[in-house]
Amino acid sequence: MTTEERNKARFRRAYEEGLNGGDLAVADELIDPEFLDREAQPGRNRGPESFRQLITMLRTAFPDLHFAIEDLIAEGDTVAGRLTMNGTHTGPLMGMPPTRRAIRQAHMHFVRFRDGKAIEHWGLRDDVGMMRQIGLMPEPGRSEEVSPT
Repeated sequence: MTTEERNKARFRRAYEEGLNGGDLAVADELIDPEFLDREAQPGRNRGPESFRQLITMLRTAFPDLHFAIEDLIAEGDTVAGRLTMNGTHTGPLMGMPPTRRAIRQAHMHFVRFRDGKAIEHWGLRDDVGMMRQIGLMPEPGRSEEVSPT
C-alpha cells in the first residue's frame, strides 16, 4: 500500500469511526499532538482534543450525524476529500437551540499527514446553506425574521 493509500484510509477512519461513529479514542490514533485545525477557533484548534471537541459538538447537535465521502484524492502527504454531511438538528449547536430540521451540507477538507498522523487541516463548508436549512437565516430575497421554532 502506498503512502497516499494509507493516508486516504486514515482520512476515511476519522470520518467513519470518529464523526459518524462517535469514537473519541480514534483522535489519539490519527491526530498528531502538534495538529493545527485552520478552521477551528483559536484555543480549540490544536491536537487530538480539537478533534474530540468537534466530534462531541457535532454529534450533540446532530445525533444522527452522517458524513458520506464522495471523493478522496491524495498526493504526497495531503488528502483532499469531498463530503456530504447529513443530520437532524435535535441538540444545541454553538448556543443555538435545536430546530428539529434536517440538513444536508457540502464539505471539502484537506488534511496533511506526517508520520502516519494528521498534522494540519483546512476545510470549506456551506455554513450559510446549513443555517438556512435549520431556519436560522432567511432564504435569499426574503427579509422576514426567521424563528428557530
